[in-house]
Amino acid sequence: MTQMTAMFVMFVLYGLLPAAGLYLGYRGIKKVIAPKMLEYKAMPQLGYIPEKSLPVEVKTALDQINTKGEKLRVMYGDTNNDGKIDDKDTVNETYIMIQNLMDRHVPQAVADYRRLHDLDVTDSALADTTKIKHSNVTGKEALLDVLKTINTQFDDLLNASYHQDGQKLLATNRYLQKRFDNPASNTEFQKPDSNVSSNVSSEVNIQAIESPIGENVSAKDIKL
Repeated sequence: MTQMTAMFVMFVLYGLLPAAGLYLGYRGIKKVIAPKMLEYKAMPQLGYIPEKSLPVEVKTALDQINTKGEKLRVMYGDTNNDGKIDDKDTVNETYIMIQNLMDRHVPQAVADYRRLHDLDVTDSALADTTKIKHSNVTGKEALLDVLKTINTQFDDLLNASYHQDGQKLLATNRYLQKRFDNPASNTEFQKPDSNVSSNVSSEVNIQAIESPIGENVSAKDIKL
């Protein structure tokens, strides 16, 4: 082993490896002691906020909005039903409203509430106990009111989608019943050929069923 090779081995064993161990250890400890952040798939803008910085009621409301918003975004965004939202889909006002609520209004409301805590230098939960001037609510209650309004809006949209899809099923059933209640106008019976044995059944040609619905029933757009 040459002198240069020996020096290189010594550098790796006593320099590089200990440094790498210290770095990995530091990263591991930092990850363990770091506060857990909010994780909302439909609202990634809230990912920088520690969970412990928000009251339980607020986190519960955010969980509900995230779940409902994710469903609604697919319902109103994936218009061609290919399982993804892309340039091939047609954007409507309802989808834009849902996006604005989750991307802008909810994160802004949470940020405003957290700023109220930053103004409290005495750590006396000012935002949770002190009424806002010219109102009868605290900062916490004001945030919960905003989230409740959005939650109610999402419930209305989900309810509208339920009845819309339900009407499609009812229309399909009515159409099929109408078609099959009049078989004489929709089937043609061919007479058996004289050369075919008498125990062979007649061939039945059933006309193709047309689409029962000409247009999709659209839920009422709710503008924000």
